Amino acid sequence: MSEGALDVLVVDDEAPALADLSRLLRSLPGTGDVCTAASGAEALRTLAERAFDAVFLDVRMPGIDGLELARVLRRFEEPPGVVFVSAYETGAVGAFELKALDYLMKPVSSKRLAEAVDRVREARGVAAPSSGDVVPLPTLRGGTRLVPRESILFLQADGDYVRVICDEERFLVRGRVSDLARRWRAHGFVQVHRGYVANLRRAVEVRPRDNGTAVLTFPNGREIPVARRKVAELRRELVA
Repeated sequence: MSEGALDVLVVDDEAPALADLSRLLRSLPGTGDVCTAASGAEALRTLAERAFDAVFLDVRMPGIDGLELARVLRRFEEPPGVVFVSAYETGAVGAFELKALDYLMKPVSSKRLAEAVDRVREARGVAAPSSGDVVPLPTLRGGTRLVPRESILFLQADGDYVRVICDEERFLVRGRVSDLARRWRAHGFVQVHRGYVANLRRAVEVRPRDNGTAVLTFPNGREIPVARRKVAELRRELVA
């Protein structure tokens, strides 16, 4: 398992739901590896190869459904935390009888997903993501703010300056986005366009456009353009 982060397996027989939930999980701070399985049988094969902190399970699936798979997981020597995900409320009683940590209704919001991940973290005894990795950024009043790097969504070129777009705030620093992309690559930042650098750990979805380019979306609906030559590379980065 990833040191200090939660490794998660997402199981759903519906491809769009599987992709959406895995992208949302990857966007949350403190999430490690996020793997996927399209059926209960595939999930068991994956779980036989490696351990996970949590399994996010669709309740209704053909073959081995979510409840049946959860019963199998309870027999593991070190069972992962289980979070059920469903479009129906009818499975909630059975889910909690199986000691599920949470029961999420589709479509899953980022807020509810974060709450479920926090419950997994508490149950597994994994510390919350450290805020020690901070970036000093200048404020409009001439001061300096220490901003957690994980709160930064993307960087935008603006002449001789770079706009730093965070969850709740914006900052302006002198420099070039290409320089910051190079220095912050180890932290998950990738230049996706000549004018934009994205924090892929916070990205939610790559949405293609008709002209071969794409947009990269973030929580709360923010989006930035992706250059045509970067689309394929970016998709590989997000599913890695």
